[in-house]
Amino acid sequence: MRGLKPRELQAAKDCSFNMNDCVYQLERSIPELVQSGKLASRRDEFTWHVSNAQTWISAALTDQNTCLDMINNPSMDRKIKDSIRVWVFVASQVTSNALALVYQFAEKHS
Repeated sequence: MRGLKPRELQAAKDCSFNMNDCVYQLERSIPELVQSGKLASRRDEFTWHVSNAQTWISAALTDQNTCLDMINNPSMDRKIKDSIRVWVFVASQVTSNALALVYQFAEKHS
């Protein structure tokens, strides 16, 4: 098995950094959702906390898309791209579903 080219290695590192930031954004959204659940009767505060969660979950999706952009280089080995793409795709599906649930939650309580 051959080693990674410098560009491939850098793309993988950058993608890893973005995915770590994605996790951080998702972790930030959890306390906001917990807080919003406690404040469903106080509309302004509820909206503030849900909006924060929506923003951070959207930022996580942006991180995932940025990762895909980084590996979408024609000179990058296809097997490496496909391997990374599978993991990012699964994470994107779960994150997108989480965002949809938060929007439904917000709509139900507004």
